[in-house]
Amino acid sequence: MNTTYGYIRVSTKDQNEARQVIAMQKFGIEARHVFMDKQSGKDFNRPQYLKLVRRLHAGDILVIKSIDRLGRNYDEIIEQWRIITKEKQVDIVVLDMPLLDTRKGRDLTSSLIADIVLQLLSYVAQTEREFIRSRQAEGMVRLSITRLKLLPLRMSSLSGS
Repeated sequence: MNTTYGYIRVSTKDQNEARQVIAMQKFGIEARHVFMDKQSGKDFNRPQYLKLVRRLHAGDILVIKSIDRLGRNYDEIIEQWRIITKEKQVDIVVLDMPLLDTRKGRDLTSSLIADIVLQLLSYVAQTEREFIRSRQAEGMVRLSITRLKLLPLRMSSLSGS
């Protein structure tokens, strides 16, 4: 029997996965078939993702809200897509990008367009991760500078001046 699974990922435990959960419910996926990780998308070494992939069988469907929820590493997204769709013969539905719905019969032109869109969105996902890391580093530098500027104020208040 073919099963429809959902995969949800948020980058941190503080992030809210509600919009992805609602999307899975609207698609009609049973809660027991939804797998969720609260972990960075930098690689695919995520416990629930790995458990999900082991469970997938030919004819199943994997639903994700958007390609960046699958991951944020260009090469690995492309590789995982290949493993799931070609080796495991599982269809993938990307809710935010109907062009990436592999359930639809594909002629050569449709496959070419889907491959281009997948590569473009995978690139964007990785680039966004790099921007996030850069902004985090900049924030840490600013925080350090702010703390250093406040240090003399703290020292003077401690010495009673």
